[in-house]
Amino acid sequence: MQKLGESSFTQIKEQEKISTSRADTAYVQCIANQLVAEVPASYGQSRWEVVVFDSPQVNAFALPGGKVGVYSGLLKVAKNQDQVAAVVGHEIAHVLARHSNERVSRTQLTNMGLSAADLALGQSGLRQPAMAALGLGVQVGYLLPYGREQEAEADRLGLEMMARAGFNPEQSIDLWRNMSAAASGRQPPELLSTHPSHGTRIQELNAAMPSASALYQQARTQGKTPTCRR
Repeated sequence: MQKLGESSFTQIKEQEKISTSRADTAYVQCIANQLVAEVPASYGQSRWEVVVFDSPQVNAFALPGGKVGVYSGLLKVAKNQDQVAAVVGHEIAHVLARHSNERVSRTQLTNMGLSAADLALGQSGLRQPAMAALGLGVQVGYLLPYGREQEAEADRLGLEMMARAGFNPEQSIDLWRNMSAAASGRQPPELLSTHPSHGTRIQELNAAMPSASALYQQARTQGKTPTCRR
């Protein structure tokens, strides 16, 4: 899965325009650094590569192998460091929960079997199914969204991660409200397309908020006060 994530990330960097804004890159890197510091050592991934792509897409993703991509369009909808942390934390949570593994297992890389993944990855015919299995449907032109249970788990784990890092978890609610407002235009944000928004999402976040707020207060007591500014 790490090889698959690294290969897919390399391909995306070749296809997408990487942002030249040092301010945006430093801002997103600062937020990501605080979040990945909370990734359990048992996961075995100490270094994460973070890239900001110059695109109006309101989107972000994370891949096995310690890869995080954020589109600059997201920074127009996520109004502060806490809201960006809510998105990035959610995406990292998908990786930590091994949701990509579940996708690949389910699709079996177009029925060729997971054991053939390393060999098949080099064949152009399988690159798109593999990337779709990793949740990168927008980049390859078709969609294979996460399931509802996976989304709910990523919401919960991401909420806890941002709280442990000292980001205000209540801002996750405002973030999804911003997403809904952005969706009222002609075209909804890509993040809502690849991560289906359900009417119960905010309700579930609110239900998880008491425990997340406790983690947040504990983090602040420990001196975790992120000051990432754009």
